[in-house]
Amino acid sequence: MSRKTHKASVVAIAAMLGLIVASAETSGANAQQGDMATIPDQPMVEETVPVFVSEEVVQTVPETPAEPEAKADQPVSANSLRSLIAQVDAPQDLSRQMECLAGTVYFESRGEPIHGQLAVAQVVINRAESNAFPSDYCGVVYQRSQFSFVKNGTMPRIKRGSAAWVRAKKIAKIAHEGLWESEAQDSLYFHANYVKPRWSYRKQRRASINTHIFYR
Repeated sequence: MSRKTHKASVVAIAAMLGLIVASAETSGANAQQGDMATIPDQPMVEETVPVFVSEEVVQTVPETPAEPEAKADQPVSANSLRSLIAQVDAPQDLSRQMECLAGTVYFESRGEPIHGQLAVAQVVINRAESNAFPSDYCGVVYQRSQFSFVKNGTMPRIKRGSAAWVRAKKIAKIAHEGLWESEAQDSLYFHANYVKPRWSYRKQRRASINTHIFYR
């Protein structure tokens, strides 16, 4: 082979190799562009879908000490009426009915011994429970011509800061709640022992306590 022919062969081989390399580079670029076309500009973020629970969700909270329950009134136990009066609290706010009951004790018997005061309260209660008299304490007390302390349908002014009024309220409560049995029993009437009303001869005597006599 001549030098010229050998040179031409080398050039031809070099040209062929260059073509192959160029073809390979072109194919690689195209492949890269194809891959890039499938990739979005921003990274994909998976959507979060809220999940709703169909059942009630109960959150556990720390236990707190329970509030102490209000204590009910303890039963009163006493071996005498005087001891019972000492244990009972005088009501601060009286209903109108209890005011009438306590007022009768105060005006009719505050100078009497405590058993006599309880007996007067028992008479008012017995009358309210009887079909022969009004059905409530105030009706009984304000019934015409029944209690001498009632003037023109009104009760006199009470000395509310006095010990007599405090005691009258306690006795009214004891009688109303039936905490002590009265010597008056089922009496519906009473009068002072220094008078003799005509009706007293037709009634059954139940008790005599200091200056008062009680009848059924």
